[in-house]
Amino acid sequence: MTPPREDTGAPLPPVAPAVSAAAVESLTTRLRGRLDQAVASLATTPVELAEDGTYGIRCGADAWVTLAPGPSGTITSADQARCTCLLSPRCLHRAAALAASPVADTIPSREPGPSPDYDPPADPDPSPEGSQPTGPVPSAGPGPDPDPSPEGFQSAGPVPSAAAVSSAGPGPDPSPEEARSAAVVPPAKPVPPAGHAPSAEGAASAEGAASAGPVSSAGPALPTEAAPSVAAAPSAGPALPTGPAARAVRTVSTAGPVPPAVPGRPSAAQVRAAGGLWTAASAVLAAGAVAAGAVPQAELLRAVHTARLAGLHRAEGAALAVVRHLRATRDPQGAHRAHRADELVAALRELLLVTHRLKAADPDPELIGGVPHNHRPDGALRLHGVCREPVVGPGGAGGVVTHLVDDTGRWYTLRDVGPGGPARARRAGTAHVAVRSFLSDHERLSRGGLVVTGAVVAPDGRLLAERGVRATFAAGRPWADAVAATAAPDRPGSGHAPPLTGCDVRIVAAEGEEVLVRVLTGDAPGPTVRLAPAHRHPALAHTANLRRLGACPGLEVRVLGRVDPGRVTTLRPLAVGPVPGAATTLRLPQEWRDRADLGYDLLADAHFPAVAHCPPPPRPRTAAADARPVDSPLRRIRDLVELAVTGGRRAAAEPARDGDRAGHVAALRRGGFATGADLFAALGAVAARRPRDNFGRPARDDQDQYAAQWLATAVYLTGTEGALARGLWHR
Repeated sequence: MTPPREDTGAPLPPVAPAVSAAAVESLTTRLRGRLDQAVASLATTPVELAEDGTYGIRCGADAWVTLAPGPSGTITSADQARCTCLLSPRCLHRAAALAASPVADTIPSREPGPSPDYDPPADPDPSPEGSQPTGPVPSAGPGPDPDPSPEGFQSAGPVPSAAAVSSAGPGPDPSPEEARSAAVVPPAKPVPPAGHAPSAEGAASAEGAASAGPVSSAGPALPTEAAPSVAAAPSAGPALPTGPAARAVRTVSTAGPVPPAVPGRPSAAQVRAAGGLWTAASAVLAAGAVAAGAVPQAELLRAVHTARLAGLHRAEGAALAVVRHLRATRDPQGAHRAHRADELVAALRELLLVTHRLKAADPDPELIGGVPHNHRPDGALRLHGVCREPVVGPGGAGGVVTHLVDDTGRWYTLRDVGPGGPARARRAGTAHVAVRSFLSDHERLSRGGLVVTGAVVAPDGRLLAERGVRATFAAGRPWADAVAATAAPDRPGSGHAPPLTGCDVRIVAAEGEEVLVRVLTGDAPGPTVRLAPAHRHPALAHTANLRRLGACPGLEVRVLGRVDPGRVTTLRPLAVGPVPGAATTLRLPQEWRDRADLGYDLLADAHFPAVAHCPPPPRPRTAAADARPVDSPLRRIRDLVELAVTGGRRAAAEPARDGDRAGHVAALRRGGFATGADLFAALGAVAARRPRDNFGRPARDDQDQYAAQWLATAVYLTGTEGALARGLWHR
């Protein structure tokens, strides 16, 4: 036997969803109750990595778990995970090791094609002899389009993206089961990928649809006047809106039978698989991230495996993203990772939307999705370095991402992420990067350029070091030319990384660890926004650099970063540079090429103009408090949506039990968000509603109704916040 070596930092191999789900399913009820504790104990257990590639974990005096991944490095079958205890393979040690391992991407190796349940239609031109076929009679309803458009594929990831918005992701559509739902579900024609907000027109349609009246899941009613509020919807039978609003609101009932399959619609197996994903995701939403341990995750992974067999690639990717974000949220070592709740909200919203529409046999081919494939751009890629971004991920991961842009404005990334946490993220900023035979470092690459021939690009814009790739270092160009100040914050691109948001600002004042700035929009005064640290860990320089910038009011700088998905008036900058032609701006060294990476480069006094040349900004006519950016009242809705995801249904019901709900609803109405106020009140009311019979027992399970109402609120929030962000940052 190959002698093992102890490697406490070695990550466990990825495990296929079906293997992990089967291991948890085989446990007894008593062992399932101890599973979460066993998984948490493995976080501090040393992992012994043998020279033959097997992983060994000591789980007790007589329990030794061995994981033997295949040639792909993934656990794909149950016999690759073994334990020496007497209860194996139905033991707690083996299930805990598999549940603690990362989830593998289940990407089929074949090209997209018809689902396994697709039956070809009968011959439209029967034989003139009238002979009957000898084979089996084909089914009456064909499956989905056997050749879905590759442009209909939407990526689901980190990405993140999508993550997404992203990771802020698109909105979904729900359906209650044998209950009159108060959910208002605006449809999305093409569904945007996770992490991206719908267009302004989509937000407007969501606003109009939601304000038109509630949706009934008990069947259509006679058209009447629209209800004034979702919260005040009568329980007898809500009416269906008419006119344009009727096309924006979709009534779906899960009580009746599945409609017969017709050409272009999902098959019966795909509808059933989508229903299983909806049920598992609804259970995760009702429990919340704090209670969605290994057992609810295993139920979701089991549904993922069924969805993969049915060919639901988009729903499968969305469900895997939910599981990964759940594990990242519950990871105690990820305290320095930002926007975790927002990423989980976006992933769960995407999953619920896609599965709800598939349950209703929606014929949109984009709901089926496609298999993600790496692509090779035509010709050589001429890339220009933009900036470096430290990465602090779950499970103690750390590293750096170098952002690059080509001559057409499309964005790419070069990643170097591994175990090590914030300390590795700090060291990786100057570490070597290798693309096949090309060797450089991230600092030089972010300020220079790269010419890549035979490039292989992942769906999320990552450059991959595959066979046949050739890279050569090239001179960069000035930062002002490589990054336009009016870069769109949410411009989507298939196979490209999401772009960063850039603008020219004037420093107003420091406010704690944040900086108040005014956007420069020419002659007219621009809005006042905040600059917040992208990472607050002391090993990174974001907080120190922002404090230094806030100490010089009147300074004009160009910033590049990401808009905070929770506060549209907040930008988390990754890099800064001088404003071309400005008298009072940064004076950076020539070797920095007009940019300073806020996570790595430390700004000093020599980089700022003299004190005499840094006058304070002119005193505004309004009061100082009026000059501060005012967060949108939609923040109240976002807090409730995120609270429902992290704390579960009981936590979401708390605003309905205290006296703050009326104040929140009134603030939303004063801000002009009448539909948001109705949805806020309805979500709290549905979360607090627990119907019981005469003996005090739960009368029925309205989990679908709660998921539907949360979904409607999340869809409205995404569309409205996206419209506000575009109006503020993309002028």
